[in-house]
Amino acid sequence: MQKTFVMSWSGGKDSALAYFRAVMDGHVPVALFTMFEEDGTRSRSHGLPLEVMQAQAERMGLPLIIGKASWAGYEKEFIEQLKIFKSQGVQMGVYGDIDLEDHLLWIQKVSAEAGMEVNHPLWQEPRKALLKELIDKGFKAVVTVVDTARLDEKFLGREFTHGLIEELESLGVDACGEEGEFHTVIVDGPIFVEPVPVVFGEKAANGNYRMLEVKLHSEE
Repeated sequence: MQKTFVMSWSGGKDSALAYFRAVMDGHVPVALFTMFEEDGTRSRSHGLPLEVMQAQAERMGLPLIIGKASWAGYEKEFIEQLKIFKSQGVQMGVYGDIDLEDHLLWIQKVSAEAGMEVNHPLWQEPRKALLKELIDKGFKAVVTVVDTARLDEKFLGREFTHGLIEELESLGVDACGEEGEFHTVIVDGPIFVEPVPVVFGEKAANGNYRMLEVKLHSEE
């Protein structure tokens, strides 16, 4: 049955593919929802700047709704935002999780508190098959964050290709990065009316993590 949904949006490959599948299944997107740091400048999950995520949303024809919270206040804010969506008549939340049981249980818990249904279009499908589908459907995903304890920072800025999947697997790294080995940003694909005009800048360090600056291309 066709349902309205809000997409839990990271700006990366898994949420993009989950969104695509939900739409192809006939469900109707209402908004993208992303949790941000308290000052509202960067996303909690992937560290993407607000303007890049707004540019993604614009090219999907959807509003970007953000929650702002510290990690300590994250769950409370998440539930409050879901309750608002519910009050607006949105029927379900769509999530890009693949096989992390703890996160599935957390999503089910917070959604139950808000009275929202849950849809996980990618759940328990083979990780490699999902990556191949992403590439074959024409999505362009670029690596923007790596955990240097598990992956060399030379992978920053690499576009996802079938060759990159093989390269990661040859290093013993999960090519989906489901355990947080790396994060991506989606800059093109069938969910956008046109590519997202991003440019990549300097690398920054945050503990074990190396992050590639992602910003919008300026016409100036």
